[in-house]
Amino acid sequence: MPSVLITGASRGLGLEFARQYAADGWRVFACARDPETPELRKIGGQVSRHRLDVCNGGDLSALKSELNGESVDVLINNAGVYGQPRGRGGWGDIDDEAWAQTMRVNVTAPIRVTDALIGNVEKSERKTLVYISSRMGSIAENPGGSYVYRSSKAALNSAVKGLSADLKAKGIIAVVFHPGWVRTDMGGPNATLSPTQSITGMRNVILGLTPNDTGRFINYDGTAIPW
Repeated sequence: MPSVLITGASRGLGLEFARQYAADGWRVFACARDPETPELRKIGGQVSRHRLDVCNGGDLSALKSELNGESVDVLINNAGVYGQPRGRGGWGDIDDEAWAQTMRVNVTAPIRVTDALIGNVEKSERKTLVYISSRMGSIAENPGGSYVYRSSKAALNSAVKGLSADLKAKGIIAVVFHPGWVRTDMGGPNATLSPTQSITGMRNVILGLTPNDTGRFINYDGTAIPW
């Protein structure tokens, strides 16, 4: 039975990842700051729920112990924050602490999660690392504004590009995804995609990944995004 570990699994994209993988018979490790939400508890199948604040080293150590050496075919680093409210965080409107916290959650935390669980991924068959980023992290497509969120996703992209090279010899695949503009708490009600559409697309792409894909920045539909 293939397995997937998802951070930020209690709502939005993470919750939909958990639903779809569980429905397809995968072993799901669903991780969230509050793993006992009604929506997460409703998911049937081979699902275990784990408390994880991705910025909390104690939570991460406990999670590693709970996994007890089990293999993780696909590690999905989904947890993230926008930082400042939409429409803020641009020129002349910077909150230093919000920026620092956004970098901790969106950049440092997913790399620390990967570092802690890389042994579980390495022993699996699929050996896949997935990072949910954003097209807003593309430097080539930056029209201005939203410095806090954009810079955090650009930094995540750079870190993943580096670790993809460092882990390539181990046969590990590491990719960065833009999930599309999705109707979640972060994306808002006017977004063009439902969580089902976004996650279905990304799962199809994940299924077809090969070692030649490592280090790519990919749209939810599989098309390449410029760095």
